[in-house]
Amino acid sequence: MELHRLFAAEDLIVGFDPKDKWDAIGQLVRHLVGRQAIAEASAERVLEQVLARERSMSTGMERGIAIPHAAVDDVQKVTACMGIVSRPGGLTFQSIDGQPARLVVLLVIPKAQKLLHIRTLADVARVLSNEAIRNALIGAPSPREAWEALSSGEAPTPR
Repeated sequence: MELHRLFAAEDLIVGFDPKDKWDAIGQLVRHLVGRQAIAEASAERVLEQVLARERSMSTGMERGIAIPHAAVDDVQKVTACMGIVSRPGGLTFQSIDGQPARLVVLLVIPKAQKLLHIRTLADVARVLSNEAIRNALIGAPSPREAWEALSSGEAPTPR
């Protein structure tokens, strides 16, 4: 999956500054509700499922990336947004490498599509493992420029 197709520019939140990872997840879910990507009626269920997943095992990866996610019954397509933490200290996310997160990607995936779930997580991790893309996202002054950095630095995936 090409990430510039997964994220609209408006779903790349520049200057994201939550107080902790739990606040980050809540803000990202509220963002998707505000953009009508998640129905208001489903918001609480989505939030609880993402939080339950996070409590079971941290989704803090390596290289400043965190990917909180959940598979949800009443979601029809992959829905995503990304908080770009601009403060140098990042956000504590109990990451594998102990480093703070600078890119927090929320993924809400249809529960019935397990393979899509795995592929989407792998694609996000693959693209964001590119240091140039990560740095461009962190340094982007606007959502549009973050989206352009994501799309210009990403090689198309084979079909």
